[in-house]
Amino acid sequence: MKREFSAGGVLVRRLQGRWVFAAIRPAGKKPGLWALPKGQIGPGEKPEATALREVAEETGAASRLESKLGDVKYVYTWDGERIFKVVSFYLLRYSSGRLGELPPETAHEVDEVRWLPLEEGPRLLAYGGEREMAAKAVEAVRAL
Repeated sequence: MKREFSAGGVLVRRLQGRWVFAAIRPAGKKPGLWALPKGQIGPGEKPEATALREVAEETGAASRLESKLGDVKYVYTWDGERIFKVVSFYLLRYSSGRLGELPPETAHEVDEVRWLPLEEGPRLLAYGGEREMAAKAVEAVRAL
């Protein structure tokens, strides 16, 4: 079985006294389908660097690494081939940039970017593994 490795992040910041996170609506997905930014780890790239790069490319915001939240593992089928995928997620703290101001080379990948209340992430995100990572982020920000 083919294997794929990706990385992404739960990008957080405090806005008006509450924690929020950056959620994306991937291109072509219906309104209201929220996901976390993530992408494939490049050759020779460390997962942490991939998470920082992908979050910047898909949200428009730069960030700094806080900690690893965990891995999401699943199997999917593409063109009749089964693929085992591991996505490593990191807690990232916003440092600069404006959500939605995406680099031209990656803007086609995302239809919408929005700050959403972090405590609602485990309910709002579309995918189970990502909901679990949001729940871990809720716990982790209590230490920030």
